[in-house]
Amino acid sequence: MSPAGAKRQILVIEDEALVAMLVEDALLDSGFDVIGPARSVAEALELLEAEQPAAAVLDLNLGGENSLAVADALSARGIPFLVATGYGSAGLPQTHRHVPVLPKPYDPADLTTLVERLCDGR
Repeated sequence: MSPAGAKRQILVIEDEALVAMLVEDALLDSGFDVIGPARSVAEALELLEAEQPAAAVLDLNLGGENSLAVADALSARGIPFLVATGYGSAGLPQTHRHVPVLPKPYDPADLTTLVERLCDGR
């Protein structure tokens, strides 16, 4: 839980610069702090070693690279996350089928509502 008055940090894992900027803007406008955006699996894992986000927004496909290793790392650390993808839940293995999926394209308000729920349910 964040100290009183502290902003909750959200890790953004998204390789498309324009999408990453839109996600970052929506989160900042809603009072969150943003870690990243990480544009590769390696970068996301490095950020997870250095930071303890309240939640994460994860794109399943990072420049053609599958990001399930990041999903596994988030789960192992007990960090709630959502998957923002154009592929739906079909790309998720059974171990992550409980994770909320936000289909692209999505409304920024839907993103921030879902992130808020993830943080509150922690």
